[in-house]
Amino acid sequence: MDPKVGVGIFVLNSEGKFIIGKRKGSHGADTWGLPGGHLEFGESFETCAERELLEETGLAVRNLEFWTATNSVFKDVVPNKHYVTIFIGGTLKDEGAQPQIMEPNKCTAWEWVSWDEVKADAEKMISGEGTPEKQLFLPLMELVIQRPNFSISKDGVA
Repeated sequence: MDPKVGVGIFVLNSEGKFIIGKRKGSHGADTWGLPGGHLEFGESFETCAERELLEETGLAVRNLEFWTATNSVFKDVVPNKHYVTIFIGGTLKDEGAQPQIMEPNKCTAWEWVSWDEVKADAEKMISGEGTPEKQLFLPLMELVIQRPNFSISKDGVA
């Protein structure tokens, strides 16, 4: 089976926090990941990120830009899945806006988190030492593993 392309979006507020959601569905159920989804034929990464964010959270975004990508093989699902995930960054159009659960069959909650919180959970998952606050979706875990110098500040990628 050929790899698929997924797009995840870091939508930042003025504090440099971004939203992650608790997933439901075919793979990654009960893990926390970014808003996002499959890249559609002929669609740009930025258009996909903007569309998926609006569909899943009701939020509008501006200043979209490519941040990085990861390569993930989901060996714990049948059949195995292979994704290249494109990570896009952007900022809220309306600073006071809050994410809504627009697709309750795909996501049960949205929360604002910092990169330090996500990285701490990833490191606990990797080391097996301590209990992570949130179990992370594989592409977000792979971001910590494959891009150890990746960091986010209130101004974007640091």
